Amino acid sequence: MTQAPEIPEATRRRHDREIVALAVPAFGALVAEPLFVMADSAIVGHLGTAQLAGLGVASALLTTAVSVFVFLAYATTAAVARRVGAGDRPGAIRQGMDGIWLALLLGIAVIAVVLPLAPGIVDLFGASTTAAPYATTYLRISSLGIPAMLMVLAATGVLRGLQDTRTPLYVAVGGFIANAVLNGGLVYGAGLGIAGSAWGTVIAQCAMASVYLTVVVRGARRHGASLRPDAAGIRASAQAGLPLLVRTLSLRAILMIATAVAARLGDADIAAHQITLSLWSLLAFALDAIAIAGQAIIGRYLGAADTEGARAACRRMVQWGIATGVVLGLLVVAARPLFLPLFTSDPVVKDAALPALLMVALSQPICGIVFVLDGVLMGAGDGPYLAGAMLVTLAVFAPAALLVPALGGGLTALWAAMTLMMTVRMATLWWRSRSGRWLVTGATR
Repeated sequence: MTQAPEIPEATRRRHDREIVALAVPAFGALVAEPLFVMADSAIVGHLGTAQLAGLGVASALLTTAVSVFVFLAYATTAAVARRVGAGDRPGAIRQGMDGIWLALLLGIAVIAVVLPLAPGIVDLFGASTTAAPYATTYLRISSLGIPAMLMVLAATGVLRGLQDTRTPLYVAVGGFIANAVLNGGLVYGAGLGIAGSAWGTVIAQCAMASVYLTVVVRGARRHGASLRPDAAGIRASAQAGLPLLVRTLSLRAILMIATAVAARLGDADIAAHQITLSLWSLLAFALDAIAIAGQAIIGRYLGAADTEGARAACRRMVQWGIATGVVLGLLVVAARPLFLPLFTSDPVVKDAALPALLMVALSQPICGIVFVLDGVLMGAGDGPYLAGAMLVTLAVFAPAALLVPALGGGLTALWAAMTLMMTVRMATLWWRSRSGRWLVTGATR
């Protein structure tokens, strides 16, 4: 970030209040999302091993699809926040509706692909002959809820841009409860088996989308914003989201390469890698909550043409990211003896995971900076730079990771490569934040 005078205490406290008010509910909503899959797994698991295996394949495919389209939330948050900062709330809601219409169109396109190709997709992911029919059934039914899932992403972005992260928290918690109740009733009460689990998830997702749409439509009517689809606006939303899609796909490629390399190291190493990766992902929720606050706050400041406010907010959020990373790292070190027995009793797996978890702990302050600056630049609408930076990171990580087994390295070396990856991301994001080129003001970028 460019040099600036020390932030006054009153300003720092104001930033802290804003960050906490947005980040804490965002964290709750983020944690609630994976509980959907956990609830489904707990209920379906009692039907049998084949059913649970089928659910595992199908849910992995659905989770991947949703993560690919997460740009619907990110791009919408930034665009709506800019309009809010510029004092154009009707325009902000109109911008959000463009994102929701785009989500609906993308969801319909996904259904058109998944329904006929579901058996082939399941086979491609290596499902066994006993699990494949269950995976196909779950995937086909659940795909009907993808438009609702994507609309939830876009509508979440709308509310975040409007500086509201509490409503998404309430909707996520309500959706989780409804999903669990529906799954139990349809799987066992109605005797539908794994199909009941899929239908329960579809109904819960549609209910969540309905709640979001009700909130957005009420806001649109209150401010006189049009609800009709606008081709130019939908096209603009797609163009803003495309660089973030490239960024997300690059990140997914990094995680897939890491898992593939771990698999080549042996069964104990891949098992330890999955444990380590699950913890790394859990820690990411805490840091991502600050990033979400950054998207909303930075977008609003730049929409209001307040570059000094944006700089000050950025610096304060980086401080939050570093402090949170340090705390999380210390917690990982302290909790390792308690954490590992939850996942395995195999001493070989534990021995492989322990030093890898130390690498995770050491990298958390770096992760804190990365997540925060990622959110800041997303809030600034700096998607093309983020896409390019992530491609550079992928280009550095891929050979480093692939060299691990070639040089006789183990899981700790692989997680050292993961730390290198995060360090490269930090360097590219820090350079951009220092340059000030992201400080583009106005209601639109």
